[in-house]
Amino acid sequence: MKKIIHTLMLSCKKAAELIDKKSVVKLSRGEKMQLKLHLSICEGCEIYQKQSKIIGNLIARHFGESQESEVTQKKNEELKERIKSKL
Repeated sequence: MKKIIHTLMLSCKKAAELIDKKSVVKLSRGEKMQLKLHLSICEGCEIYQKQSKIIGNLIARHFGESQESEVTQKKNEELKERIKSKL
């Protein structure tokens, strides 16, 4: 039983990593469950998640999501060309 609980419970450091990861990619079901369980008992990480979301929204609003995606697409094309030239 202790192994199951230990496996399910995250440290605050790991919870913060999952909160940050969630803003970039979709979490697995297991990760979602672990994070939800941790957030249900850890007020500090719950606050961190709220602050992270606010900061992400402010950054997106400041830089504009369309502008950000254009920059990302341009960088991707440049990287593709550099890779092709080295092949």
